Amino acid sequence: MEVYSNKQIWGISYPIFLSLLAQNVINVTDTAFLGRVGEVELGAAAMGSLFYICVFTIAFGFSTGSQIIMARRNGEKRYRDVGPVMVQGTFFLLIMAFLLFGMSRLIAPGVMRFLVSSDKIFDATMIFLNWRIYGFFFAFVNVMFRALYIGITRTKVLTLSAIAMALVNVLLAYTLIFGHFGFPAMGIKGAAIASVIAEGSSVLFFIVYTYITVDFKKYGLNQFRSFDVTLLTRVLNISSFTMMQYFLSMATWFVFFVAVERLGQRQLAIANIVRSLYVVMLIPVNALSTTTNTLVSNAIGAGGVNQVMKIMHKIARFSFLIVFSIVILVVIFHQFVLSVYTNETALISEAAGSVYVISFAMLVSSVSNVYFNGISGTGNTRSALMLESLTLIFYTGYIFFVGIYLKARIEICFGIEVLYYALLLTGSVIYLKKANWQSKKL
Repeated sequence: MEVYSNKQIWGISYPIFLSLLAQNVINVTDTAFLGRVGEVELGAAAMGSLFYICVFTIAFGFSTGSQIIMARRNGEKRYRDVGPVMVQGTFFLLIMAFLLFGMSRLIAPGVMRFLVSSDKIFDATMIFLNWRIYGFFFAFVNVMFRALYIGITRTKVLTLSAIAMALVNVLLAYTLIFGHFGFPAMGIKGAAIASVIAEGSSVLFFIVYTYITVDFKKYGLNQFRSFDVTLLTRVLNISSFTMMQYFLSMATWFVFFVAVERLGQRQLAIANIVRSLYVVMLIPVNALSTTTNTLVSNAIGAGGVNQVMKIMHKIARFSFLIVFSIVILVVIFHQFVLSVYTNETALISEAAGSVYVISFAMLVSSVSNVYFNGISGTGNTRSALMLESLTLIFYTGYIFFVGIYLKARIEICFGIEVLYYALLLTGSVIYLKKANWQSKKL
């Protein structure tokens, strides 16, 4: 097979990019709106959202493993084997949603009380979380639809779904947070409710779109068999490592915010604003990394193992050029960008140093994430987990020493992002050059 062209790569990537952009409107909207409510609400939303995302990444990791398998079957032209992975995975994640919802109701207060030192931020965090965790039931189904469409390289629907979700969230967040159109002002609780309803609207969109446009027979989506333990075990052999990988990654990000929270309410507010900007800047990197994952798996399924490294090199160059352009604009216009999140001049000024740091980290991540996701795309998710775990040991050690022990400034704490991506890039390149990843069977 021929290596994918830039046009083909972009054709798959840009709908994922647009969908991630639209999804992050939720994050930006909540941060921008709550930044005008108060620093307590801003910090509490950050802590509550991180708890939610830590749990959500378990489902996202499962869907990523499922996506790798569906992409491999799509590359092998075994289309009827795609649907059963989707159907079984959805049932499995719905069960997980019920279990994790119950566990969160039980353990979240204790966990947050242990991690958050401010009583005001703790109380606001629990108000947010008590509503936000209802989103598990919708978000866990969403990720399986996402895995299906990325796996079969029909990514344009992701954009449409995400736009619908973003529009619902912006309207409801504005209405419920500030109290418009006859609704009471709910503040941080309104932000959580708006996000849950927005995720529900996305599931409804996916169901209707799939029913109308997808050939159920071709992809085996009409095979509503009983619970298939053998198939689920095969998926978990791949997914269990991505589940653990994503959870550990977000858990260490959570540790970062725990350290920052102890620096003070002001520093936590700055960290939440910069984190929101950081996540937006990572969108093109995540889109191209996801594309790498699925193209590598499709290529191997089609017998193109010898093209895998060429695919990764091409996407990495593409990613760096796009991110470099974004970084230049953000650095030059950082005051304008930060003013989206807050109208407080002092807060904008204090956040500038952290923006410079994450901008440099972005340049490294634009390449490291592509090669790292390429490893998962080959099906060697155990190796990806090992590499991520080793890197996160350094990450955690840095945060404890610099953030908790030294209580360094927030921009120095953000310096770990540069080290993290540099270590991930080094480890990924060494693995791809030295390891025997070509013969992995799924």
